[in-house]
Amino acid sequence: MKEKLQFLPISINVTDQKILIIGGGKVAYHKATILNRFVDRATVVSPDFHEGFEALPFTLIRKKYEPEDLSGAFLVYICTENEPLNAEIKQACRERGILASVCDNPVLCDFISPAIHKKGQMTIAVSSNAQDVYRSIEVRNQIKELIDQGLLNI
Repeated sequence: MKEKLQFLPISINVTDQKILIIGGGKVAYHKATILNRFVDRATVVSPDFHEGFEALPFTLIRKKYEPEDLSGAFLVYICTENEPLNAEIKQACRERGILASVCDNPVLCDFISPAIHKKGQMTIAVSSNAQDVYRSIEVRNQIKELIDQGLLNI
């Protein structure tokens, strides 16, 4: 029987916290663009970077991951596209008490990213408890459409 995951929807204060993204591919870039809607400081560690990373205000470190990269991190997004390495990094985070999200592997995640619509100081997040990402996006888009049409005031 597949374990049922339970994620608590919360907002985390990331003011002046070190946020780290490990990996520089397409998935990491997607996470980085979402993250940039909320913070203008993060560090990305990867030997290579997907097109567009340079336009983000983040610190890009061009190298392979090393455990020392986790030093001082508050949140880590693990997006290396290498499952064994992702699991190794997640274990290192667990040992250090760092919250980590292993992209595309909810079983290993301490947190997941919902589908988000942000307008000013108002943020609407839709989550399917890591069960149906596309449905979350669809519902978020329906809410956004209601806002855009003036049928829902935020």
